[in-house]
Amino acid sequence: MRRSVPVAAVAAITSAGLLLAGCSGGKGSSDSSGEANAATKGIVNASDAKGGTVTYAISDAPESFDPGNTYYAFIYNFSRLYARPLTTFKPGPGSKGNQLTPDLAESMGKPSDGGKTWTYKLRKGVKYDDGSTVTSQDVKYAVERSNFARDTLSLGPNYFQQFLKDNDGGYKGPYKDKSKAGLKSIETPDDQTIVFHLKKPFAEFDYLVSAPQTAPVPQAKDKGADYTKSVLSTGSYKFESYEEGKQLTLVRNPQWSAKTDPLRKQLPDKIVLKLKVAQSTIDKDLQSGNTLVDLAGRGVDGQTQAQLLTDPKEKANTDNALGQRLVYTAINTKVKPFDNIECRKAIEYAIDKKAVQTSLGGPIRGELASTVLPTDIDGYQKYDLYPQKYDGDKLDLTEAKKHWDKCGAGKTTTTILARNDRQDEVDAATSVIDSLKKIGVTAKIQSYPTSKYFSDYAGVPKFNKKNNVGLIMMQWGSDFPTGYGYLQQILNGKAISQSGNTNLSELDDPEINKLLESAIANTDKAAREKAYAEIDKKTMEQAALVPLTYFKVLMYRSPKATNLVSTSAFSGQYDYLNIGVKK
Repeated sequence: MRRSVPVAAVAAITSAGLLLAGCSGGKGSSDSSGEANAATKGIVNASDAKGGTVTYAISDAPESFDPGNTYYAFIYNFSRLYARPLTTFKPGPGSKGNQLTPDLAESMGKPSDGGKTWTYKLRKGVKYDDGSTVTSQDVKYAVERSNFARDTLSLGPNYFQQFLKDNDGGYKGPYKDKSKAGLKSIETPDDQTIVFHLKKPFAEFDYLVSAPQTAPVPQAKDKGADYTKSVLSTGSYKFESYEEGKQLTLVRNPQWSAKTDPLRKQLPDKIVLKLKVAQSTIDKDLQSGNTLVDLAGRGVDGQTQAQLLTDPKEKANTDNALGQRLVYTAINTKVKPFDNIECRKAIEYAIDKKAVQTSLGGPIRGELASTVLPTDIDGYQKYDLYPQKYDGDKLDLTEAKKHWDKCGAGKTTTTILARNDRQDEVDAATSVIDSLKKIGVTAKIQSYPTSKYFSDYAGVPKFNKKNNVGLIMMQWGSDFPTGYGYLQQILNGKAISQSGNTNLSELDDPEINKLLESAIANTDKAAREKAYAEIDKKTMEQAALVPLTYFKVLMYRSPKATNLVSTSAFSGQYDYLNIGVKK
């Protein structure tokens, strides 16, 4: 059922949002609590106090807790508690959280061969929670299983598959490799050294290895798709129990040592994640202190938002952060009639972005968008190829109807997908449907859970073709905070896979593909950013997606939690590495 924010609530949200935007927030201190936006400027309730239980909750169940089989920012963030990638991000407010630092590796990578070879040394003495020692061979195996066993582990990105030197040699992944030799393009000359050989230079490779796909996995302990139920820990916490669809409990990893880990503090005794909790319940539990963190980091629901922003005391415990994210409608370029660019251009003009913005909660949830790159990603340039004109609140559909007539599709039907545990997304999709009716497009909504959205539905080209899916609701955050980290997996034709696909438009434009490849090989940062802006414009010329809003999250900051910092590196979420319980 559609649940919209009442008109009165929207008015309250909008006016309160303007007040929030004008707040000064904290001054970057480590004790800046009691002020709106404090965690976007400093660390709130900084503390090294040990003990207690940190409780998380989420409205669905994550697709996977396997570090090598996930693609949600909140699991990238959360998994660092039990899985250490080669590099990661320092906990820091806003853009300061984009600072990359060594994690499992003792230093950043050493490039050679013009940027086609990258070498890392692992920290000595790192152990799994069973007491066995982490080796470079385990890191190699982790990359092989996560990128080359796509029939078993399909949910993560496939960067390594695209860029490792010998990925065209018929290697089918470790589960089918009878020789057990693995990839030749990843060498492990000793237990502490791992060397990656790439087809082409990759100037941002240190960012790439921050993905949890580089968190080590010992081959003897791998259980394929079932590894998600009992991941072997290298972080400060380990799995104690996992009730699928109900709860995950982490406890301190006795094999973890601060001597080998300068980032983690191991503060609480226990970390409990409650699954499939209604968002309204999560919001109430955050306010009462029964829950300290909303794992998904998507922010409170509409009713809670209105209540928070009209209560000065409650508003002081909120953070309204940009998250390097875009809310958009992907237009499937392979499904009729949207294989015709004129039809796609009509959709660009026809979707009433102001109405969508209102359905999402007003300007506090994001300004109207006209580009693929969000405003907080380097390379963003302001422009609008499909400017919308309004007569009061009414959208002028002249251009939309002109392009739809050129398209020649007449009255047509299509399907639009959204995630059913994200009410704001369902509401946005409903708004899109209302807009398209006015040019003769009848869209019906099909909604599915977050946990299966990409593996079974939106990310499966065969499903989309069979079910006439022309439009897909999407919210995309950067894999890492550069134009390439944002654009590659949603625009490159090589990123399209048969399941777990995030290039939902199925765009495979040779010019865009080539620009992406040449940009990432360029060691000149300014030149790369110029290329990312060009890719952005060429994508919009293809009308492959409709930018709706530059996403902002409104999060409630539990006063019982310590070390809360809203970080750009993980889409404006709180950094989960060292959250504790206030004493």
